[in-house]
Amino acid sequence: MFDIAPTELMLVAFVALVVIGPKDLPKALRVLGYWVGKARGVARQFRSGFDSMVREAELEEMEKKWAAENERIMREHPVTPTESETPPDTLDTPHDATTGPVMVEKPHVVPAEDPDPPRSEGAAS
Repeated sequence: MFDIAPTELMLVAFVALVVIGPKDLPKALRVLGYWVGKARGVARQFRSGFDSMVREAELEEMEKKWAAENERIMREHPVTPTESETPPDTLDTPHDATTGPVMVEKPHVVPAEDPDPPRSEGAAS
């Protein structure tokens, strides 16, 4: 991207050492590193935002293609009512009005006997 030769880098380091001085050079490099990190973060955020916009545009395009294909299929193959589409409760029952509801006698429920009666507190286990 930036064609920087090692000799050019050494020249910049030497000029920085002379201009800034050896005492303040570590602080200057720390500040430079901070700003380089900030710039990378902004570039990363920009790239991720751009990628998400591209994904959303591709998704919208795919949805339009899917809707067009679905519409074409529905035109070529119209929906016809079949037995499988009718509700299941209407398949088994006859449709004449003479058949009434089926009446069943209510069952007689007897409570079950307890197979293990409770023991008294004084009995040994």
